[in-house]
Amino acid sequence: MDDADRDPVELGVELLAHLEHEELSVADAMDRIETVTTNPGVQREILDTAAMRGVIDRENGLVRPRSRGTYVSFEADVVVREGDFSCERCGASISTGHFVQFDGGELGPFGSTCIQKVLGRE
Repeated sequence: MDDADRDPVELGVELLAHLEHEELSVADAMDRIETVTTNPGVQREILDTAAMRGVIDRENGLVRPRSRGTYVSFEADVVVREGDFSCERCGASISTGHFVQFDGGELGPFGSTCIQKVLGRE
């Protein structure tokens, strides 16, 4: 599935469903959503869709994932590829890209530090 085929809303909702924190500020959740899209309208749609589907609870400036234990597994859900990439989070040039595999598509590439931040393991 290439970038043109992936649905950013579905990818963003999946990312929120796999958060490892009990709660995040909306700003921190947006930092992760920005790895999917920088379009403010789509970002709001991701948050609204996730809340509407019961994936997250959102109140008082906080986002709380409703499902616990559905974290991304580095062994099963992250593919590492060598190549010439730009990190989707920080924009740095990287030679090793980490890609998260979701049902809705692939998210990445990320450098080794940014993949930790995107998945909430920093």
